[in-house]
Amino acid sequence: MLQREPINPPRYVYPPDPWRWVEKQFYPHFLAQMETLFSTANGYLGIRGVFEEGAPVWQNGTFINGFYESWPIVYAEEAYGFAKTGQTIVNVTDSKIIKLYVDDEPFYLPTANLLNFERSLDMRCGTLDREIVWETPSGKQVSIRSRRIVSFVHRHLAAISYEVTLLNAKAPVVISSEMHYDPTAAASEGDPRLAKGFKERVLLPQQHYIKERRIILGHITRNSQMTLACGVEHWFETECPYFYNSDCSEDDGKVVFCVDAQPGVPIRLVKYMTYHTSRDSPTQELCERAERTLDRAIRHGFDDLLASQRQYLDDFWDRSDVKIDGDPTYPDVTPELMQQVLRFNLFQILQASARAEGAGVASKGLTSQAYEGHYFWDMEIYVMPFLTYTAPRVAKNLLMFRYSILEQARQRAREVNQNGALFPWRTINGKEASAYYAAGTAQYHIDADIVYALKKYVEVTGDEEFLFKEGAEILVETARMWYSLGFFSQRMGGQFCIHGVTGPNEYNTVVNNNTYTNLMARENLWYAAKTVETLREQNPDWFIVLVDQTKLELSELEDWKKAADNIYLPFDEQLEIHLQHDGFLNDEVWDFENTPASKYPLLLHFHPLVIYRHQVIKQADVVLAMFLLGHQFSLLQKRRNFDYYDPLTTGDSSLSVCIQSIAAAEIGYMEKANAYARYAVLMDLGDVAGNVKDGCHIAAMGGTWMVLVYGFGGLRDYNGRLSFHPRLPKTIKRLQFPLTIRGQRLEVDINHQSATYLLRQGTQLAIEHQGQDIHLYEGVPVSVELKSVVELEGGQIKTDCPNSDDE
Repeated sequence: MLQREPINPPRYVYPPDPWRWVEKQFYPHFLAQMETLFSTANGYLGIRGVFEEGAPVWQNGTFINGFYESWPIVYAEEAYGFAKTGQTIVNVTDSKIIKLYVDDEPFYLPTANLLNFERSLDMRCGTLDREIVWETPSGKQVSIRSRRIVSFVHRHLAAISYEVTLLNAKAPVVISSEMHYDPTAAASEGDPRLAKGFKERVLLPQQHYIKERRIILGHITRNSQMTLACGVEHWFETECPYFYNSDCSEDDGKVVFCVDAQPGVPIRLVKYMTYHTSRDSPTQELCERAERTLDRAIRHGFDDLLASQRQYLDDFWDRSDVKIDGDPTYPDVTPELMQQVLRFNLFQILQASARAEGAGVASKGLTSQAYEGHYFWDMEIYVMPFLTYTAPRVAKNLLMFRYSILEQARQRAREVNQNGALFPWRTINGKEASAYYAAGTAQYHIDADIVYALKKYVEVTGDEEFLFKEGAEILVETARMWYSLGFFSQRMGGQFCIHGVTGPNEYNTVVNNNTYTNLMARENLWYAAKTVETLREQNPDWFIVLVDQTKLELSELEDWKKAADNIYLPFDEQLEIHLQHDGFLNDEVWDFENTPASKYPLLLHFHPLVIYRHQVIKQADVVLAMFLLGHQFSLLQKRRNFDYYDPLTTGDSSLSVCIQSIAAAEIGYMEKANAYARYAVLMDLGDVAGNVKDGCHIAAMGGTWMVLVYGFGGLRDYNGRLSFHPRLPKTIKRLQFPLTIRGQRLEVDINHQSATYLLRQGTQLAIEHQGQDIHLYEGVPVSVELKSVVELEGGQIKTDCPNSDDE
């Protein structure tokens, strides 16, 4: 149940293009959204899509992953174990500013007479491009061409090529290349999803200096004491006479080029920008690093930067591209638009994760400060599947980040009186930053989510070295946490119960026996015991190290297995459904009929206690468990659970529709699966949630890949066994996607009649197609027919599946 329809920008301004997101005219109505959608980033550095001139602007932003300010969390009423320190990603020095003056008149988009305008985010080249022809009030025509790049290859480097050509007359031209730190910060204005505002300036000046066309600024954060160096260097070329001057202060710098411009003679500026940050290195050292980065950039040049960016993206798309062909899904969603949106979503995941080394992936990536720039469970459950199958190196980096904060997770477990380790619900530096424990800290399932992603990564990549050296330690400590959190209830016949937790559905908090949590905890416990046993048998040397690191006792393994084998799963025998949690059916069903669309999301209009008293779902919870652990549910059971919970799900979370689509496809509700898929893929470009201005929904973008590959492609990957049960909706004629499995490249090509599996690179691979075992060998495609009947336990549901609209 969704309350908003996608907002489709006019096609004459934003036309479909399979490889670009294009804006054909200056269109201020969508200014705020476009600042997000035209963002450029590489996982370390992100720059919002604000115009080089710095105005007009809704919210400027330059962000560095993991660079934060800390602040004390103030409670009106304290309690033991509450999180003490918040963290907020810092909006750092803006180095992209380039201001243009012709005849001493400033180029300003809202008042400029534009003879031509096009801006595009090129997803093959990895650049933000703009071409403008501006006619001044005196009739002089000026061509302005710019290309912005945040390098995937050079983690600390961004650049802008800015070219000005007078077309029909000569005139004095001034190009002012600037950098500026704005110490003011906007507050959240009552929306808990936005970032905290600071009363005092965050970045304190440390160093500033000029070397000809180079400017270096150094700062340190007031509280977290993180250091930052930002530097710019300029390459300038023209046959016109010119001179320049440079200036800088603690927070600002500029290099101003003054040119006697002649008609038809281009003026080209390349501006290189670098950022370096640290938690322990002094600012002076970072400034030296920045200088080395700029030296290298000048030496190699802008064309080399573009070439390396294209090469990086060619490899990315070769491993990742999802191709579709079909009829219009809806009148507003053509196949061309669907292809554009899919690639846009995958490109944004790349921008959020590619160079996120030693850090995580924030829920908004590097497109805004919303949610404080924190890392959540979204990273493991929604982003990691795509990365595991297409960029395993990046997936491993994210798991290594979790491992790097294991000691802090151990400390957090002690703070909440548990054994083992409890990973933070929301964090940047590894410490819990959630001030609202009911919807934050109580989401203990974060431990099991991390383990789920870890397990999937190891099964898909075969990286047992990571499992045994780092993963095993995470498994031991998370299993200990679950065993200490739960208990064997005599009232429940000795079953293992877990009380006082919050599942993914944040509209029901601090409940007993949340089905999602208990199921995921069971997987965590089983996998920990199995891994330790395997390690003991196969790698005794590493086992000795693990015992030394964790003080593990073998008796713990039997405790974990006993708890897992006896986990309690609440189930209603009358309705034959798994319960959201104990007592869920005792609550009143939310009055959806009399809740107007303007009152969604509920969290912004109703007190939390009002929401908690009702049967209402923010995020698909039981349905998500049925997807992640689908081998533990019959198809008939999945249908019963889906039928009950789907009408209760509000769509207030961007993370629900992708899961609802996958579940609907599996049980044969193809019309519904297609409808949810539409919302999923258009979440950002269609501004479904109404808050794209506040940043991209990176996890939901990962969900779009899951919809195509797990939903319509029918991939399932339980316990390392790959199977496919494709189910295309009528609107998709053909679906193609690659997967990387243990270093081998599998290509899947599906239409309504058959599926073709090709091992493009590798030796051999065993998969399953609709119950049929298939052995693949390199270069030999295997085509198999699609079945049309879904076999259910307890009977058959006759459908046209995989193309059924049976409801």
